[in-house]
Formats: sequence, structure tokens, C-alpha cells
Amino acid sequence: MLLPFRMGVGGNIGAGAQWWSWIHIQDLVGAVHHLLKSDLIQGPVNAVSPRPVTNAEFTKTLASVLSRPAIFPMPAFAARLAFGQMADELLLASQRIEPARLISSGYPFQYPDLRRALDNLLKSK
Repeated sequence: MLLPFRMGVGGNIGAGAQWWSWIHIQDLVGAVHHLLKSDLIQGPVNAVSPRPVTNAEFTKTLASVLSRPAIFPMPAFAARLAFGQMADELLLASQRIEPARLISSGYPFQYPDLRRALDNLLKSK
């Protein structure tokens, strides 16, 4: 997604209402480390930020961090043409996933906010 947004031609994918869960790489590594140290947590854990966003919010935030417009949406049919079945599974599907087990185990997220996470990842480059 970065290249089109950096070029100023990014936008919502499909309707933009689909939920996207995300996580900063430092929180992913930190969560894995936290889980390896804990004997209390077993089984699957959702390694995602505690604040999922819609595709429209993700798009708006990414464009803002890059100081670019986000006015060129990618219609669902175009996403399917470009990415096939992967478009439906990764870009157009909607699941609001939250890290309940990480939170209840006391994991301290460093980047729970999308803007702060993207600022950290993109402003340093």
C-alpha cells in the first residue's frame, strides 16, 4: 500500500467499512517475548493492536502521516482483478479482532494508536 500512497494515488479499498486489525512490529515482537515468559497463557493469542480500525480510517491515517491525499479508491472489482481471491480474504474481508488475552495478561502495548505507530515506522525513513 505504501507506494501508491507515497505517489499520492492511495485510497479506500472497496467500501472502506471493513475492519482491519493491525500491530506495530515492536509490539508483535514484544508480545511474543511476553508470551514466552508467561506460564499462564496457553493456546492461541490474537497478536493485534487493541484498537482495530476500518479501512477508511487506516487509509486516512496513512495518507495523513505521509502528507498525501487519499482520494483514489480501489473498487472491490479492481482489487479482485489485481489480487484474485486474496483480495476477498485479505483486503475486503472484515473482522474486528481484539487482543483480549494479551490485555488480560498485562502486556503493555507500546503502539496501541495507529497514527503513532505509522509515525514511528514511516517518519524515520
